[in-house]
Amino acid sequence: QVQLVESGGGSAQTGGSLRLSCTASGSPVTRLCMAWWRQAPGKAREAVAHYDSTASVLYEGYATGRFTISRDDAKNTLDLQIDRLKPDDSASYYCAAVVRAPNMRLGYCGFAYDVWGQGMQVTVSS
Repeated sequence: QVQLVESGGGSAQTGGSLRLSCTASGSPVTRLCMAWWRQAPGKAREAVAHYDSTASVLYEGYATGRFTISRDDAKNTLDLQIDRLKPDDSASYYCAAVVRAPNMRLGYCGFAYDVWGQGMQVTVSS
């Protein structure tokens, strides 16, 4: 059973950087399609970036340029670097994953994530 634990959130100032990490257990990350999502107060949860088991990467439009998603196979983690932080980046950030089944041909496993971390707060002050 796959479990995800996020770390690295907290408070930062506008213009600064944060690096979030998601540690997976129960499966090598190389068998997972994974992603970072976020949810601001009063808003719907939105995807930030996706990382396919094949190591392909896909960013949501707004995330291009300031967000960098990466995977560390040795540590079994998925990281998210956020640069030039803005107050609008304040949100709960969640890691998500799904195991790529042998017969799954869709890119990014069809974005059908079925395992979620508990989430962690990121607060950016101006």
